[in-house]
Amino acid sequence: MSDSAQAATSLPPALESIAPDLYQRSKAERFGFTQQQFIVIVCEVAHKYLPPTAAASEANEFYANLRVEELALARACAEGNELAWETFLIRYREKLYEIALHIAREDSAARELADSLYADLYGFNSRQPTRVSKLASYTGRGSLEGWLRTVLAQEHINRYRKQKRFVSMEEETEEGAQFAAPEAPPAIAADPRLESATDDALAALSPEDRFALSAYYLDGRTLAEIGRMTGTHESTISRKLVKISKALRKQILAGLSRRGMSRRQAEEALEVDVRDLRVDIRSRLAQETGPPSFPEKKKVQAGASDGSTVT
Repeated sequence: MSDSAQAATSLPPALESIAPDLYQRSKAERFGFTQQQFIVIVCEVAHKYLPPTAAASEANEFYANLRVEELALARACAEGNELAWETFLIRYREKLYEIALHIAREDSAARELADSLYADLYGFNSRQPTRVSKLASYTGRGSLEGWLRTVLAQEHINRYRKQKRFVSMEEETEEGAQFAAPEAPPAIAADPRLESATDDALAALSPEDRFALSAYYLDGRTLAEIGRMTGTHESTISRKLVKISKALRKQILAGLSRRGMSRRQAEEALEVDVRDLRVDIRSRLAQETGPPSFPEKKKVQAGASDGSTVT
């Protein structure tokens, strides 16, 4: 309790003023969370996803978009709160089965898939002395239903791979498949409208933006490395990546809207695992030439001798 109190005394300014409202909207009190305890959870999420250099407006938008009620429910379930589990089962038991049926395509397999997830969600593991629930990793940045869909899809793939690993060579031979090519894991098809909207948004990026995303997310380069390659300060690269990511999300949402999705459907569609998209992201972000010097134009405008003042 003292840890929670200590964390609450050092809240970010943007969070401090809205903490009471977030707590009230979360309805976390009914699961036994105090305001301090719940805001500590919110702080953990913000620390992981909100850049330290984020402007006040960006921070306010981040907190406003958190699904705080679903976050409180998930974390209470992770801690074994019985009321939370009753609430979770009422809301999501049938949805879990529907999602599993969509993935597995067969009733008995769908029920087995959905049932297999409950132990992980509850956190029961005979090999571990303490409960470790998957729900503790839910962050409230998207819908809990969308998160469950992704977890179920991954569990389906994991089960498939495990099953294939235990099929003996003799069994394969009996089936006449001893020389068959390795079978790919089952694909969890994403909505083609999401794939189309994502492809359009990536294609519309400038060469500078494509290079920044490719270098950071695909090639694993650090901000400092990208800064040296482009003659730009790493803090500028950080802000640029945040700006590009936000703009991409808005463009994809707009594209989904143009393709007939409601706002809620579009938000949930974005919860899909990027690996399930049939979009060649690396190809879309590929550069025909070396790294662009995207700050050069602004240097002249600002009259600076280096890129450190470019924003």
